[in-house]
Amino acid sequence: MDQLNETSSRSHSGVPWLALDVLMLIASILLYVFGGIAGSLLMIFAAIFLSVAVTVVSISFFMVQPNQGAVLMFFGDYRGTDTKPGLRIANPLYVSKKVSLRVRNFTTQTSKVNDARGNPIEIAAVVVWRVIDTARAVFGVDNFTSYVHTQSESAVRQLARSYPYDAFEETDVTTLIGATSEVNAHLLVELQERADDAGVEILEARITDLAYAPEIAEAMLRRQQAAAIVAARKEIVNGAVLMVRDAVRGLEEGDNGEQTIPLDADRKATFASNLMTVIASDSPTNPVVNVGTLNR
Repeated sequence: MDQLNETSSRSHSGVPWLALDVLMLIASILLYVFGGIAGSLLMIFAAIFLSVAVTVVSISFFMVQPNQGAVLMFFGDYRGTDTKPGLRIANPLYVSKKVSLRVRNFTTQTSKVNDARGNPIEIAAVVVWRVIDTARAVFGVDNFTSYVHTQSESAVRQLARSYPYDAFEETDVTTLIGATSEVNAHLLVELQERADDAGVEILEARITDLAYAPEIAEAMLRRQQAAAIVAARKEIVNGAVLMVRDAVRGLEEGDNGEQTIPLDADRKATFASNLMTVIASDSPTNPVVNVGTLNR
């Protein structure tokens, strides 16, 4: 089936025709009056003709608001779209259907769906759109507003199934919560592909609500906290290792080669163990003072 695209209509500005319509109305009234007084059938017939002309012109007018399109049909056949604002005039047998070209937005319902790893999540998005082809909006789908809403709900669900909510320690995985720009761009492309049939342009699509479903939210929160604690402890241990290494080197090298404190392997191990305990411990340490010799 061939796709119907928007074309310009053969309509004109209605202001000059409105002035002509008023003049014809005045003329018909005067002809009726003077024709009746003079008993002239010609003047009365002229008045009747002008009255019919006034009626035909009057029913040919239609209004177009800014950012609005009037789809014109002639016995069901598409005859073009008029998007010029103001008073317009066209064939009196044309039927016009108004379509708003203004920017619209709505928020999808919060949906519960499983992500790419099977975890139930709740997700919603805001969609900003407008009609750019009135012919496809009117004739391509049954109800373009309902069509956009339904397809948006479907696209958001499909998006949630395509990515995991979080990847935790996997840094090379695209996630819903970690790569919002990429995910929103994917949603925009997916929605635009679906909306083309309705002559709609998707201006923006963004995820607004994103969370684990209540039944697993507490467990996932504990997992996130555990992962954060592990990552923090790893950083602390790495920093402690560098500090111990610098401390041992400083003792052995001294100050410009003077006041050096040589340490054998056992002393290095003991020193490193004690210093690592002090640095990496979660609680304050209690030092033990050795009042004997180094060998005791």
